[in-house]
Amino acid sequence: MAKVGVVGFGVIGQRLADGVALQKDMELVGVADMAPTLAVRALKEKGMPYKLYNAVAENAGQFAEAGIPVAGTLEELIQSVDIVLDATSAGVGAKNKELYKKYGKKAIVQGGEKDSVADVFFHGYANYAKGLGATFLKLTSCNTTGFIRAIDCLDRAVGVKKVAVTIVRRVADPGDYHRGLTNGVQVDKAPNHQCVDLMAIMPHIDATGILVHAPVTHGHIITLVVSTKRKVEKEEALGLFKKHPRIRVVRLADGFQGNASLFKYARDLGNPRGDMYEIGLWDETIVNSGDDLMFAINVPQEAVVIPETMDGIRAALKMQTDPAEGVGKTNTYLGMGKWMV
Repeated sequence: MAKVGVVGFGVIGQRLADGVALQKDMELVGVADMAPTLAVRALKEKGMPYKLYNAVAENAGQFAEAGIPVAGTLEELIQSVDIVLDATSAGVGAKNKELYKKYGKKAIVQGGEKDSVADVFFHGYANYAKGLGATFLKLTSCNTTGFIRAIDCLDRAVGVKKVAVTIVRRVADPGDYHRGLTNGVQVDKAPNHQCVDLMAIMPHIDATGILVHAPVTHGHIITLVVSTKRKVEKEEALGLFKKHPRIRVVRLADGFQGNASLFKYARDLGNPRGDMYEIGLWDETIVNSGDDLMFAINVPQEAVVIPETMDGIRAALKMQTDPAEGVGKTNTYLGMGKWMV
């Protein structure tokens, strides 16, 4: 049984904790945060299903004042686990790394950290083997995680030469107030970092792309133009995508009009917080452009990286050394692919 701790109980940290709790071969020892945030207060109101550790000693009084029980310090949590999932704000994980090194613990950081923090830039499907036994792994961002699934799916079947990506990116997470973009979209310079990151994970593919920030909060919409080593017609591509347990093929004709439709559907399914671990891929957007294949996906930014983080635990701790077995375990415990017929 792998012992896991989560540091940072925010948007990603809450979901990582839930993801670990679903793995039957892992134990969530506890979560750590620095203050009685709304997420921590909600944890208390739910009856403290996870032990909470205080990440900043001088903030102990804040937890006591809020009546939130604390199981110990951040260093005590680190000492009691096999691996740490660091879901803190960008830059904090790099500082925390010194604590992980001090106690000889493995750690996985999220996509906001610099590449130099980790030994391996990791994606469960695309380069699981590189993560085997690694001490420090970094996950790809939500966008990169999502479209690598689709590109890897095609690459395994027919080979991919290059890809052009356009990302319509949500500007903030639900509940954020620090970004005020309204009534407009904002374009970033090309190539976007997600395509640079794709090439770091899959160096045999030439990738470039453009990113557009949009004033929405539920998910990113990404269009991809993929050059494969042989022409792939729509029906073949559709068949490949439908077999992938982390890709949900949806249809405009069924009412899946966009990102909001997928978010609402997740809520109607009863998924906690309206989360979806899978990307949505629209059947009607799959078209050929000459010999290239074009399609569009939805990336639910708050939860999409959870499966790949579970894969990272399995690889780093060598729980499963065979990539297919490792991602298969994650898929089973998270209920991935249950919509497949």
